[in-house]
Amino acid sequence: MYIPASISNFRVLITEEPKREYPQAPIVGVGAVVIHEGKVLLIKRGKEPYKGLWTIPGGVQRVGESIAEAALRELREEAGIDGEAVGILWVDELIHRCKEGIKYHYVIIDVLVKPKTVGARPGSDASDVRWFNLSTDWDLLETTDSMRRLLKVLSNGDYCILPYNQDL
Repeated sequence: MYIPASISNFRVLITEEPKREYPQAPIVGVGAVVIHEGKVLLIKRGKEPYKGLWTIPGGVQRVGESIAEAALRELREEAGIDGEAVGILWVDELIHRCKEGIKYHYVIIDVLVKPKTVGARPGSDASDVRWFNLSTDWDLLETTDSMRRLLKVLSNGDYCILPYNQDL
């Protein structure tokens, strides 16, 4: 039995965790985009999918978590940083097709986070964590095409933020 740890004020029973490989439906992924003094926080993934590639801290939203709660939890777990959710910055999807079918299918919602702390350390799913200058040549970074697009948008400053309001 899988019961998400984030649910404490009500009882939810889930008989099994959703399959991440060859899922029956898309999985909601969240990311935390943290910018501080002209730098963006990235982790090197320590697990699949995309082990060894640089990305923003993130993971799967748990049942009962808001988008902001999930992004902030992943930020703490993977980089040891606390923050405050500002708004939705980026929405994308990852669909990895192979001869056996759809290996991964994620809908990814990235949240802009204002850091409360900046002393980063690699955590649960990260093998490394670093602050990268926004002027970095992202074409040289080992990352996914989707992440490269996001990093280039951040570098250009050509983005808008949807304010995060859990009450909407």
